[in-house]
Amino acid sequence: MAVPHRSQETSYLLPPNPEDWEEQGIPDFVYGQKDLVSKEIQWPKNSPSALNSLPLSRFDSALCSAWRQRVELGLFRYRLEDLQTQILPGSVGFVAQLNIERGIQRRRPQNIKSVRQEFDPEQFNFNKIRPGEVLFRMQREPNGPAAPKQEDVLVVINVSPLEWGHVLLVPTPAHGLPQRLLPGVLRVGLEAVLLSQHPGFRVGFNSLGGLASVNHLHLHGYYLAHPLPVEGAPSTPLDPKGYIHLLQALPAPGFLFYTSGPGPDLEALISRVCQATDYLSDHEIAHNLFVTRGAPPGQASSTSDLSGIRVILWARKSSFGIKESGAFNVALCELAGHLPVKTSQDFSSLTEAAAVALIQDCLLPQTQADEVQAALVALMAQEEL
Repeated sequence: MAVPHRSQETSYLLPPNPEDWEEQGIPDFVYGQKDLVSKEIQWPKNSPSALNSLPLSRFDSALCSAWRQRVELGLFRYRLEDLQTQILPGSVGFVAQLNIERGIQRRRPQNIKSVRQEFDPEQFNFNKIRPGEVLFRMQREPNGPAAPKQEDVLVVINVSPLEWGHVLLVPTPAHGLPQRLLPGVLRVGLEAVLLSQHPGFRVGFNSLGGLASVNHLHLHGYYLAHPLPVEGAPSTPLDPKGYIHLLQALPAPGFLFYTSGPGPDLEALISRVCQATDYLSDHEIAHNLFVTRGAPPGQASSTSDLSGIRVILWARKSSFGIKESGAFNVALCELAGHLPVKTSQDFSSLTEAAAVALIQDCLLPQTQADEVQAALVALMAQEEL
């Protein structure tokens, strides 16, 4: 993603001398309701390259200018060049990218044995990162006396990036929270998508057992200059009020939650999603979550319909430890249709059928999937009482 070299948001840049980085402190990115963009975001009609000419929001400028500087300072494990990309032939529309360095250079996952494993301060965690890896702190302006308390969330570079602008959203690292989704950090993740004017800025969450490699609460956020199948895939309501839907026509059926934008509906969505992930965690069921701009639930829509926010939740088989086999590992972005492939050979030979088989191998057996669906629908019904 091209970013202007001169940004209005220069306060997020590090001083030239590394010795001054810690002394500078962490800058705040302060935003309010007026900064949340819920309408008129669209994919360019001609080609993804036209994204370079789209206007950047204040959030995009802050994140991208600071991220670019960290690239130039060599704070990543590898320098992310333009990734070779292909849309796999077939009905799904998988976006496959060759990212050899990530497969080689990324930090080895921690020894995780449970979806509910406690935080271990002796293991790698985000209190141990270098000062220069933090871009800024998300700071929400007060929105009236009844507004929910906002989390103190740091935006941190992912030193083994999947794509341009790959960051982690980390709520108050000193609290030592385990990797279990909480409403406050989910709210900031949803608002980050609404703060961006780029149609391909997405946010996601991997649970323990769902290929989270660090047991310290964090979300992922990154730019991808391509539409994904989950943006407009059809869905069926699972409850009379339409609180939860089943996403169809994908290799990995998922639970869809939708909001048209900021306001009370967003708060209600956060509550429902966290009820669902709490149930999955309490029952030792691994899960992945993906947040993207997309179409309202219902019939299949074109990728040009980005009128709201889709949150897709997948329950899946637990997978602990690093997985070396297969063209890609299955976590939040793969379930959404973005496939970071580890080797040139796999990239050149990958087919839609092979990708679908890899993904479906990670899903719950149908009987268990039906049980989870019934339980989540019952949870949504309780909210109506």
